[in-house]
Amino acid sequence: MRNAAKSKADAADAAPPSAQDWPLFDRPGFLARRVHQIHVSLFSELCAQYAVTPVQYSLLSALADVGAADQTTLARSVALDRTTTTGALKRLESRGLVRRSPAPADRRSLNCSLTDEGRRMLAEMEAPAREAHAATVAMLSPRERRQLIEAMKKIVATHAGRQDSLDLL
Repeated sequence: MRNAAKSKADAADAAPPSAQDWPLFDRPGFLARRVHQIHVSLFSELCAQYAVTPVQYSLLSALADVGAADQTTLARSVALDRTTTTGALKRLESRGLVRRSPAPADRRSLNCSLTDEGRRMLAEMEAPAREAHAATVAMLSPRERRQLIEAMKKIVATHAGRQDSLDLL
């Protein structure tokens, strides 16, 4: 009798849930989007004085890591499409934070690098940006934070080939 009950429970777990049996707050995609919204809100609040979006911050950080890169390489490195990357870089360039110049090997391609002002601002905003990341997961224990980061890395690595709009680059 116990095996029959276990088999029935296993069958119920294997059956695809209906919409009624699958609350919104149990859906990974919804939760990922919601966590992203929360982080963007915290980042915007804590980094407000810099008037930099999380996307722009990612581009500045990537340039700090690599020194210089063409726009396509930079877009791929932070998983952005070409249009979003170009718009963000134009705004950063207009503020004197990024320099874009034609690539010597291909004049149609633009190489990007941080200006001195871009490096200065990035260094200055590191503490509040880290605070935003920490605030996003503040309610988790250190162990839970590590587990969350590792789980997220696993998801990203597993779907590394899933570029969708990035394939248009």
